[in-house]
Amino acid sequence: MRAFLSRILDGVLRSQFVRSIYKTQWPVNRRMRMLTVLGSCLLHLHPTRIPRSAVRVCFTWCLGGLSFFLFVLLTITGILLMFYYRPTVAHAYADMKYLEFDVPFGILLRNLHRWGAHAMVITVMLHMFRVFLTGSYKPPRQFNWVVGVALLVLTLLLSFTGYLLPWDQLSMWAITVGTNMAKATPFLGAEGPFSLVDETSDARFLLLGGRFVGQAALLRFYVWHCIGLPFIAACIMAFHFWRVRKDGGISHPL
Repeated sequence: MRAFLSRILDGVLRSQFVRSIYKTQWPVNRRMRMLTVLGSCLLHLHPTRIPRSAVRVCFTWCLGGLSFFLFVLLTITGILLMFYYRPTVAHAYADMKYLEFDVPFGILLRNLHRWGAHAMVITVMLHMFRVFLTGSYKPPRQFNWVVGVALLVLTLLLSFTGYLLPWDQLSMWAITVGTNMAKATPFLGAEGPFSLVDETSDARFLLLGGRFVGQAALLRFYVWHCIGLPFIAACIMAFHFWRVRKDGGISHPL
């Protein structure tokens, strides 16, 4: 039975379909595995070899992988939520209530997105804390640390822009307080030090699309949350993974 299954597997691996996917032979040894990684569109983002000590759970705690998994989860659940949400002042809150109480498994879908966003903020911060404690930001990985800081900022911005979308009292006043802080931005805030602009062109006005939280602000936050920031974050994450490979692979204990 074992020999029969082995012959079937060997026939599948040598079939034209599999050979059209992998330009090299099926990775049966170390050299073939390295060639397969280098010739793949997705796998080439990863290093061809990883030290055994670098993949110990007690060293990395899988925090980088968990952060990426949560980003994928948020992308999928966010796309599904867009089918039931209209970014207008007249419909936003009603659509959230409809999603919670009338759509089958709607409350589960929304909570997956909501708690996944909270979890991603935590895992990204813990991931950077782990990188700092293990010295993984040291040469030659200094620039990738800067890329990681940019991803942390994007993660916080994604959470901030998503705060307004339910259009309830909590989100309204949270965004009001948050954007009022932008008025104190140096140079770019109307009330900040060394201000160069007025209230009709400062940082708060650019965030809200006006002087108050209204339809323009809701639409801007919706576009940034659903399209702008996720696209930027995905591009920077791809570069972050590629840079890990170019800097010698995953860091590991000396």
